[in-house]
Amino acid sequence: MKTAHSPSADRAVELRPASVVMRLARMGSFHQSRLSFMRILLRRLADEGWRIEQRMFEIDKSAVGRAVYAAHGPDRSYSLVAFAHDLPPEKRSDRVIAEAWDATFTLFDGIPTEDDLARLAQNVPLQEAGRISRKELSLSRANRSVRLFEHVVERLSKGQQPDAELVASVGYLMRTTAVYGSGKFGAADRAVIAGRPEAAAPFQIEMLSVYLTRCFVLDLVEHLARMRAPDTAVVIEPGLRRQFGIGNSTGLGMAPFLINHPMLLNNWIAARETALARVRSVVRATPDEIATFRDRLQRAIWNAALWRSDHPLQIAKLAALRGDLSKLQDRAAATDLAAENAWNALYEWSETALSPEGQEQLVSLLLEPYGDLVDGLSDCLSADESQGARIDGAMTLGALRDLLAKVYDWALDIDWTDRSAQARAWYVSAEKLEPRLGERFDEPIAEYEQPLAPGRDAAALASDLQDESPLTRVAAFLLDHPQHRHTVRRLQLLDRCPYGEIRDNTISASLLPIDMLRCKLSFFGAGHFDPRSDRWVRINMFRGAPFPGDLNADTADDWGYPRAAPP
Repeated sequence: MKTAHSPSADRAVELRPASVVMRLARMGSFHQSRLSFMRILLRRLADEGWRIEQRMFEIDKSAVGRAVYAAHGPDRSYSLVAFAHDLPPEKRSDRVIAEAWDATFTLFDGIPTEDDLARLAQNVPLQEAGRISRKELSLSRANRSVRLFEHVVERLSKGQQPDAELVASVGYLMRTTAVYGSGKFGAADRAVIAGRPEAAAPFQIEMLSVYLTRCFVLDLVEHLARMRAPDTAVVIEPGLRRQFGIGNSTGLGMAPFLINHPMLLNNWIAARETALARVRSVVRATPDEIATFRDRLQRAIWNAALWRSDHPLQIAKLAALRGDLSKLQDRAAATDLAAENAWNALYEWSETALSPEGQEQLVSLLLEPYGDLVDGLSDCLSADESQGARIDGAMTLGALRDLLAKVYDWALDIDWTDRSAQARAWYVSAEKLEPRLGERFDEPIAEYEQPLAPGRDAAALASDLQDESPLTRVAAFLLDHPQHRHTVRRLQLLDRCPYGEIRDNTISASLLPIDMLRCKLSFFGAGHFDPRSDRWVRINMFRGAPFPGDLNADTADDWGYPRAAPP
């Protein structure tokens, strides 16, 4: 039997085509949603009754020492092991090339012994220069917010609350500069945990590490305030405490991920597009669903008012978003949202009335009332990427040409002899083994270029196919043209994964890598994107989220937007 909000099978809305969704300008306008990894994590922690405890907190008045926070689930436990350091201000840096931090962390698989802690103390503070083991699942580090950390400690020590406006403008006490997992620096490979239910969705281990880090950081400032003035110190008022997230500085190291993992990217986008299509297919919304949408819309307006950036590009996008949300609020107020197909009509209106930033905000807002239609799609977000490894050598070149024209029509229209079309080159830095983006014609980097230009590779394949018989088999063609193996493999994979390819030139002079960063980070659940250039961005994670003592079915998924107007 259909419920009042069930989609109608005979008028189901089709998914938006990849040619629309997979353009960088749109991907760089995505917002967090019910399918974001942080929200998936907290729903699970609440649903399964996870218990989080502070097992150790040995920090002195100089903020030096160690702490352990354990998360106990139905089948196993995980422990964040934190080391706090006395870092001189001049060594505090957002750069990945930094060599010292205010705090360093690892997520331990289980409960560490004293021997484990001694081993980790010798390695975790060194980060890349150290070595962790398959007992550890992630490695991370964080630095204090220069503007906010000392302010909060000083205010609390005097019995006063932090300044609410300053908290709103900064939003975090520490920000991470890396959260490494999946086998880096000796940590356990993804395969070790992939079969565990709590790790099935992408990046759940990394999100748990950040969530526990937030617990540690808030406990740390309250502890330092007590150490400074035990007779007068107070803790942060609970409502204000939740306004602190964990900051993060993310650069080019993350950008190639979306290019290198087409099957995973496809599953993320396909789940989101399926969720949108389901909601747009709802015949008639219930009063509760309409009330939830209007509530989240108002909170999205408050969120946009809180969002700050000094980067010209983001300033323009924020202005567009605030204007779009005002238009959307007016439209929603003037619309009977209980009418048939109201959600679909509202989305179709947005396609011409709002900018991509506003359209994608609406996509996220439309999902909010429909956990029953959306949340189960979190099971579809992971991917067995080995399934895309085999090339179908029996395919004819005629079929391959047709597939090439369908997937890469945008790339075949580019004049690849134009220097601007190949102005950039991706390479890996020798210093930190991190991806970098250089100017091909100004720097001696071409010989070190990484294969991160699938559009150019597709055009090269098309050129070599021109004089080939359409009846020739792919296997025979690749014997003579082995340089195209990776492109053919990718092309055949994309036939099954239509959302797996960014449909823009990833080496052009006009490329904005922050669009790739924004897309991935929105799936993490990040908010308040603040680009510092076109190549790195600051974000906030778990801002507004409940702490373990307040985590339950009612609070676990009701924190993505602020619950009150900004101060």
